[in-house]
Amino acid sequence: MSNPFAAVAITKHGVEMVRNLAGQFQGTDVYYMSKFERGDEEQLGYELFEGSVKLILPDLFKRYNGIILFISLGAVVRMIAPILVDKKVDPAVLVIDDRGENVISVLSGHLGGANELTRQVAEVLGARAVITTASDVQGTIPVDMFGRELGWIVDSFDKATPVSAAVVNEEPVALIQETGERNWWRYNKPVPDHIRVFSSLEETASFPFNAALVVSDRLLSAEEEERFLTNGVLYRPKSLVLGMGCNRGTSVDELEQEVLTALEELSLSVKSVRNIATIDLKKDEEGLLALCAKYGWELVTYTPAELNTVKLANPSETVFKYTGAYGVSEPAALLSSGADHWLLEKKKSGNLTISVARISFNSE
Repeated sequence: MSNPFAAVAITKHGVEMVRNLAGQFQGTDVYYMSKFERGDEEQLGYELFEGSVKLILPDLFKRYNGIILFISLGAVVRMIAPILVDKKVDPAVLVIDDRGENVISVLSGHLGGANELTRQVAEVLGARAVITTASDVQGTIPVDMFGRELGWIVDSFDKATPVSAAVVNEEPVALIQETGERNWWRYNKPVPDHIRVFSSLEETASFPFNAALVVSDRLLSAEEEERFLTNGVLYRPKSLVLGMGCNRGTSVDELEQEVLTALEELSLSVKSVRNIATIDLKKDEEGLLALCAKYGWELVTYTPAELNTVKLANPSETVFKYTGAYGVSEPAALLSSGADHWLLEKKKSGNLTISVARISFNSE
């Protein structure tokens, strides 16, 4: 399997730098022209190529997350233009001049991670990082990357470009955060004045905004979508925990259907689920493991003694008889989320019980 990055050189000086970079920057595959062969390439795992570098770029675009080119900016622009697809899928592309003075973020600065890669490579080479995306230069919210390091998912990307324009052009922007981590501001200065932060959609009634950033685990109503997403972006923080108990051998299909039904009834997004929590007796339950694998969730388990630390309004002697715990889904949901109440205390259906709790972020 390839490393995440490919570094390519076509000049004598470029080869010196690319070999230096590979020795200091992990995860980098090296490519350079065969006329600069030194005899140790096979041993080091370096790839040599003949002819124009343009011929190998389409393959590199498919195989790597980032491509570092020791080639002039103008040449790179011409070569990659025919193979560009979309900012969501194109790899990060960096160029470095032949003296190694500047590392320039060229393509996929945010979504592809080129800006961060540029900073890292520049630090290794002792070069200057050149980043031109407006949000980075101005030190404001990067709309297409907002909350990504916190695990947030963009649920409506269509308006990312006009919303980004509103942010960098200092137009009135409403940032409504109903839930999720509060430590999303990364700069050592206040949030810009034109971005107003609210804790609910209702609070924006007296604020005329041109664009909106909505951070919520709720399914918005049609009226809310019309008002806030006509020129807005919706982010899904990982803010929900599913407490679950089930009979041995319950199918993944039944588990999934009940999860989706319960969330829909609560008007909550499955994209905001962080994990499933249950009793440790179920740590090897195939259906639960398969459901977690499908959605990328962690399966968190607790001992009966841990579950019994949570006071329940309706403890079950039957559950205690078989598990040693007076409840599974309800206490597991609270323990994992850190919440003091449930959005759904307990729903029993078929072979399972499900509880839903929202993670408490107030301590941040």
